[in-house]
Amino acid sequence: MAYQPIENYGIIGNMRTAALIAVDGSIDWFCFPHFDSPSVFAAILDDKKGGRFQITSTHEGVRCKQLYWPDTNVLVTRFLCPDGVGEVQDFMPVGAAARRDGSNQLIRRVRVSRGKMQFRIVCEPAFDYARGSHDVKLTEDGAVFRADHLTLGLASPVSLERTNSAAHAIFELNEGERAVFVLRHLNGRDGCGRAPTADESHELFEQTVGFWQRWLSQCNYYGRWREMVRRSALILKLLTFEPTGAIVAAPTCSLSESIGGGRNWDYRYTWIRDAAFSLYGLLRLGFTSEAAAFVGWLDARYREAEEDGPLQILYGIDGRHELPESTLDHLEGYRGSGPVRIGNGAYNQLQLDIYGELLDSIYLYNKYGSPISYSSWTHLRGLLDWLCDNWRRKDEGIWEIRGGRRHFVYSKLMSWVAIDRGLRLATKRSLPADEARWRGVRNEIYEEILARGWCKEREAFVQSYGSECLDASTLIMPLVFFLAPNDPKMLKTIEAINRRPADGGLVSDGLVYRYNADLSSDGVGGEEGTFNMCSFWLVEALTRAGRVDPDKLTEARLLFERMLGHANHLGLYAEETGRSGQALGNFPQAFTHLALISAAFNLDRSLGRD
Repeated sequence: MAYQPIENYGIIGNMRTAALIAVDGSIDWFCFPHFDSPSVFAAILDDKKGGRFQITSTHEGVRCKQLYWPDTNVLVTRFLCPDGVGEVQDFMPVGAAARRDGSNQLIRRVRVSRGKMQFRIVCEPAFDYARGSHDVKLTEDGAVFRADHLTLGLASPVSLERTNSAAHAIFELNEGERAVFVLRHLNGRDGCGRAPTADESHELFEQTVGFWQRWLSQCNYYGRWREMVRRSALILKLLTFEPTGAIVAAPTCSLSESIGGGRNWDYRYTWIRDAAFSLYGLLRLGFTSEAAAFVGWLDARYREAEEDGPLQILYGIDGRHELPESTLDHLEGYRGSGPVRIGNGAYNQLQLDIYGELLDSIYLYNKYGSPISYSSWTHLRGLLDWLCDNWRRKDEGIWEIRGGRRHFVYSKLMSWVAIDRGLRLATKRSLPADEARWRGVRNEIYEEILARGWCKEREAFVQSYGSECLDASTLIMPLVFFLAPNDPKMLKTIEAINRRPADGGLVSDGLVYRYNADLSSDGVGGEEGTFNMCSFWLVEALTRAGRVDPDKLTEARLLFERMLGHANHLGLYAEETGRSGQALGNFPQAFTHLALISAAFNLDRSLGRD
């Protein structure tokens, strides 16, 4: 099978874009110049047409391993065989290295540390999602790839050959020797530019390593799962679009949630929903400047909202509103799982829960970061007044269903959160607000959820009013202080969810499904894996219940440790986990790493209290 498993990839980036690199040294996904730009390499979505940039060993029986340089996003891919040991160090310059030489570079340092090793390099771009053509020109310093709207140069220390649209070579290194390859944006220049010398590349390497290690040194988490939490923090920083502070949900599009199915979405955008979780995670770990940048991005979005209209649920990383969805029918999709989608049609859905995430994030930032301004408050107050008028509407819900609107319990819950946090802000800061009206609406939502969101037959909170379908999103209730973690209704809901699907629950071998797709049509069809984010939510719900029930705390720790075992060899998570433990969906997913940080923090604190 030509396609690598999704879990076989690592990621590098420069906080503007990112590249996925397989254990065999192949860059199979790279959009340029930004996360949501058209792809240059997309072999992960079509092995034949997508394009790749591979540097790999030619030796038979070679074993491949990957690791990150300690406390950085510099990826090392190692090749081991009886003849020798070699490695490729991949990184994109950031910090001082980017400012000096420009940030639009991808550097691949090849070295042999034992014996002798032969390598093959193949650079075959496929511009504009493999829709565009390009010319290849070989030069003394490498190769130039020129398309209609983008020109890239590959600086190479070895002589390259051309075959059709690719440049390639075979080269050999002895013990202690190095070769440095640089893929860069030419920006109007004719030549590709020479490759940096060993000393020059080492300086760039050291500057990039220093940037990541200095940034991570701000992390104030020293609990039991320090390495996993710190790796999650590095991933969140990597997925931040530095010019605006926005965090992409994932750097990929259309990695399928079911092999052969159609659950393929573009996640290279920023969801309002991620706000509370992002800010909570960043603030908890001590990254206040990143939290401030994200709040700045959020502030610009809610200032744009029309007075008589709702917020969008997602935006482009640059703040743009229009994200039209289309399919790339010329690409077969990951392992034949088409269609390949770009853009995201959910941007014009109604999802009332986003007001809860937004206000919770602003409340947390006001408490642990900096006080919000009166100008910001006037816009937030307008959003809350709109919500008071509209919270009774049906919507598409957190899971962005495409089968018709419903009264989702999670949407009502987060509407309650929005108004509750608004009241807390107004009270603590003595900000002007229609508190009497807000308090009345908050109470009305609370009682309606208890009356209509609770199913007597299932003895649990359910997905929507009148439904008997369980939904993992109800695990959030104690996390947002809607119910006490030991409230009998909450304990019954956890118990109902924490059963096997065959017994009516949502948990299989410690992994949590969002909902039972057979009982709740979402308008998409097909199967999906368990949601890693929801699995961490179950850990948190059990953790909080475990403060009065030691058995639940023990169960929470066991489930958390098992979830850590589902990370890939680098500590990265896709959106979902399949029946055989394989990664499914877009990769790596920020929301999952945010949920891991939150679960680790609270579980560690509860265990420490014991």
